[in-house]
Amino acid sequence: MSTAFDFTSLFPSGLPPAAARWNGRVKFDFTGGNNDADSVPVEALIAAATAVIKREGRTLSTYGLDSGPQGYLRLREFLAGKLKAAAGMNCAADDILITSGSLQGLDLVNRTLLESGDTVIIEEDCYQGSINRLTKLGVTPIGVPLDGDGMRMDILANVLDDLKQKGKRAKYIYTIPTVQNPTATVMPVARRQEMLRLASAHGVAIFEDDCYADLTWSGERPPAIYALSDRANVIHIGSFSKSIAPALRVGFIVAPWDAMARMLALKTDGGSGALEQMVLAEFCAGNFAKHVPTLRRALRAKLETLTESLKQNFGGAVKFDDPQGGIFLWVTLPENVDTMKLYQSALAAGVAINPGPEWSVNKTRAKNRLRLCFASPSHEEISQGVATLAEVCRRDFGVAAK
Repeated sequence: MSTAFDFTSLFPSGLPPAAARWNGRVKFDFTGGNNDADSVPVEALIAAATAVIKREGRTLSTYGLDSGPQGYLRLREFLAGKLKAAAGMNCAADDILITSGSLQGLDLVNRTLLESGDTVIIEEDCYQGSINRLTKLGVTPIGVPLDGDGMRMDILANVLDDLKQKGKRAKYIYTIPTVQNPTATVMPVARRQEMLRLASAHGVAIFEDDCYADLTWSGERPPAIYALSDRANVIHIGSFSKSIAPALRVGFIVAPWDAMARMLALKTDGGSGALEQMVLAEFCAGNFAKHVPTLRRALRAKLETLTESLKQNFGGAVKFDDPQGGIFLWVTLPENVDTMKLYQSALAAGVAINPGPEWSVNKTRAKNRLRLCFASPSHEEISQGVATLAEVCRRDFGVAAK
């Protein structure tokens, strides 16, 4: 009788905890950055795939599709034009690096700029993936609170001054200024300019994450911080995950060449997925401008279903601001609710939520908050899921509609 080989003795120290086997999505899933399935432009993507593979399929025989290590040239050219028109960014195709989603962009920027013991300034409530990556690198994130206009500049100034007095300098200021995750705030131009002024005065770079910027309800957005900078001290990342489909895994970095050259040396994956880049370039050239408004309308309708369901089932027991776009709602429950505990009870009832402490540097302050992704569930699933969540809150925490 043979026995199974024991790999555990070979594992190096410092590995993350073992992953659990995936058992499928729960009935009411309000987690992750998933998008509206009915808004995926399937027929147009099929047409784009057919056309570009017939025309350029033979270039799949080479790494880089004859476009070099920064990614498919036609996609980078589309992005340069789009970023100029929508975000005011003057960048060329050669200033852009295509990545395997924005997460690879985060990793490349962090590996280029950070080492253990460094300090980074970050929005207090922020993207979980960014917070976790800093922690794993041994980097100290200093959280700056947000208000309805994003990161507060008065507190940012105090943090920078305090670091200077201690003889320290933050490596960068990380911000999601346009449809922030999880609060969905949009930072006004004046505040962006003040961030640039403060960063310049203290010799600090800015890391601008613009992954949700296509999803403002109005269809308009302020100029990117990158566009407003005259010091070339901003690195900008974005993604097609929220505007087209998350599973495509196509993101991008816009950066000065001295930083880009180092990122290219670290990007050792042989290039991001070629088919995805080719199909996106073909699709976007004729379809992006008309697709995104349709997606926005679908998302806005789902948000309305979510907010009405919350009011109906929780009444005044929950608080939330009206998002300016995106796919998330940042919800505050009564102070006695611990959303880390609520997460477990809700999951047992078939409802998946993102507990607030996982999306905040200030975990105590976010104890009674949760992030709900409204893009993926159907309208019926949103209504039923919120009703089920309210039942769990009443049973476990005594939360009643007021």
